[in-house]
Amino acid sequence: MNPAVTVCNVSKRYGEVEALRDVSFSVAPGELFGLIGPDGAGKTTLFRILATLLCPDGGRVNVGGMDTVRDYRALRCRLGYMPGRFSLYKDLTVEENLQLFATVFNVDIEENYPLIKEIYEPIALFRKRRAGALSGGMKQKLALSCALIHRPEVLLLDEPTTGVDPVSRREFWQILHHLKELGITIIVSTPIVDEARQCDRIAFISEGRVMDVDVPEVVLERYADVFCPQPLTHEHEDKHADEVISVEGLTKCFGSFTAVDHISFGVRKGEIFGFLGANGAGKTTAMRMLTGLSRPTAGHAVVAGYDVATQAEKVKNHIGYMSQKFSLYEDLKVWENIRLFAGIYGVDEKDIAPRTDELLRRIGLEGERDTLVKELPLGWKQRLAFSVAIFHRPDIVFLDEPTGGVDPAARRQFWELIYQAADSGITVFVTTHFMDEAEYCDRISIMVDGAIRALGTPAELKARFGAGSIDEVFRSLAKQAKRGDE
Repeated sequence: MNPAVTVCNVSKRYGEVEALRDVSFSVAPGELFGLIGPDGAGKTTLFRILATLLCPDGGRVNVGGMDTVRDYRALRCRLGYMPGRFSLYKDLTVEENLQLFATVFNVDIEENYPLIKEIYEPIALFRKRRAGALSGGMKQKLALSCALIHRPEVLLLDEPTTGVDPVSRREFWQILHHLKELGITIIVSTPIVDEARQCDRIAFISEGRVMDVDVPEVVLERYADVFCPQPLTHEHEDKHADEVISVEGLTKCFGSFTAVDHISFGVRKGEIFGFLGANGAGKTTAMRMLTGLSRPTAGHAVVAGYDVATQAEKVKNHIGYMSQKFSLYEDLKVWENIRLFAGIYGVDEKDIAPRTDELLRRIGLEGERDTLVKELPLGWKQRLAFSVAIFHRPDIVFLDEPTGGVDPAARRQFWELIYQAADSGITVFVTTHFMDEAEYCDRISIMVDGAIRALGTPAELKARFGAGSIDEVFRSLAKQAKRGDE
């Protein structure tokens, strides 16, 4: 049987940077094939070549007997592609997005609806809602429906579950296995080891080269230092009894919908506090209130000594914030970003230069001072964004899913920075969809349907729920959700 996809000696260069170097592998028809590797390894460049969006500088790619350069027009009708970034039109509704993709591929939705029925029906309840207002899990299901509407032979998925909670990730991969049973060839990249284990085979790519191709167990064992680094340990000494965040009955309503429902908790100085919940549980809405970006409907919250409802600007002056989406200016150099935000945060002029030198040394970016931020690998960008967020030495730093899309080794390095910040007295308030990271927190809360259903140390919650991991606790609570992604 001929391969469904053949990549032969492919290379791609951007100026002096070799993104791909003599890459070769093949994918069998109906195979679920994974691409794994560190940030900046060349995975996205390879996807863009497979999707006929880029031409290789050397080598060739054959998909279903067709050359991606010579036969690109005909080939695009046989490919489905979900890029790493959100691939939908945020200002169009759910049904408008699906209709648009059907029109682009000149197909009838009814004709191919059976293929996407199980994926699309949960979203159809919100077909009049704009795509940008959907939760992460719903967005990915809609994007997958759009990528499948023309019944492609090969499906290309570039880190499709980034920013998606564990329950939605599991549902997404169940869908992929179903599509595999239907004979669709799938090539998927992922930074998540548990997802890589579900592939038939995986290719490990590093610095533009394919280092290994084999079944997941073999590759992950050979390169355990890259994909399965030793977990961090951190002995937190509770030296501070004072609360720097105090929340009582905090509520946020949008019309008749209660996004955050009378939540109460406190966070102590220097604590690493994990704020967990499935997509749509209300985490981001709650964080927006605590950072002074959204006014509560009811309840009371004090952050760094200031009321979030009446003293929002003072709250902002005493906190750092790293958003879910990358928060630096990509067309500025590394040092220019640092200086810009130092000025915004009001850091004394004489302190900016020495603090910049110290920051770059600490995160290992001394040699990248004059590099444009857009040229940095994602893991480096995230370390820089976090360091900039605490450059003014705030009382509290809020981190909204800071390691989404980052490989395991880079995530470990990021958490080392978090520990350093906490040891210096900065309180860290962090949301994450990685349950191994939740185990690193001093305490965690888990939201369901806008309310906090569990609060305590990881050990306390595992004992309370009779679970072996926080992942088990999370899944148990998430199953109780009634409002879903409303």
